[in-house]
Amino acid sequence: MKRIAYIMAIFGIVLPMFASCKAISEFFDSGEIVAEAGSAKLKRVDLDKVIPSGMNPEDSTRLARQYINMWALDQIFLERAEEQLSKVEMDVTQELETYRRSLLKFRYEQLYINERLDTMVTDDEVERYYEAHKDRFVLQRPVVKARFISISEDSPMLKTIRKKMSSDKAEDIMEADSLAFSSAYKFSTWNDEWIDASTLAKEFGHESASILASMKSGWLERTDTTGVSNIAYVSEITPKGSMSPIEYSTPFIKDMIISARKQNLITSLERDLLEDARVNGQFVIFD
Repeated sequence: MKRIAYIMAIFGIVLPMFASCKAISEFFDSGEIVAEAGSAKLKRVDLDKVIPSGMNPEDSTRLARQYINMWALDQIFLERAEEQLSKVEMDVTQELETYRRSLLKFRYEQLYINERLDTMVTDDEVERYYEAHKDRFVLQRPVVKARFISISEDSPMLKTIRKKMSSDKAEDIMEADSLAFSSAYKFSTWNDEWIDASTLAKEFGHESASILASMKSGWLERTDTTGVSNIAYVSEITPKGSMSPIEYSTPFIKDMIISARKQNLITSLERDLLEDARVNGQFVIFD
């Protein structure tokens, strides 16, 4: 009897200890559960990882709800797929291996290209490409060089700015910029570069066709009911259907030239790999 009492006493001490340890372990391992979908549980600590710090409560709550919904949908899709698909259909070994090979090939290509790619494109290269591919540079919309200002129609500086911003003299344009900077609500010159006419039209809240149709001697002007005048001076325009100015197309041309260089490097890499494999006996074609 004493032996049985002794064993029961030990169980009475040890079992509560095990229960206590398990509870403590679950507390630290699981954390707060914020959602369940099927047999899966989403922990607060995992949700917090996707919410940027400093976000206001309303946006934080909305983002959390979106993430929880997407997480739940993924879990439910997965469980439904596992219920409905056959063992053969659930075997993705071959697809994973194909993806692994493709990913490794891509990463090696990027390493090879990054070590060898020349990203410098000269003006002569741009011009040669432009001349050789003129059919690619027919404008679908007009492009313009323009200056835009949004200013009170009662501003004492308006008359002077209008005069200076349409001048051909560099010093007048600089003065117009300075005056507009200090007195206008908004002032844009686009660094005197060609822009799509739709970019300018957005400043007036209209389509490019309608806004350009109202242009008189290079000037566009609209005054709203609050007394704010939106004014643009178009110094140059190239209409739809014309050849794009080479300056406007230069970024696109440089991208095309660099893209062609990348493709040439990949072609060279593939050719060299096959040739090296043949020489080393790693690649053999049997008749």
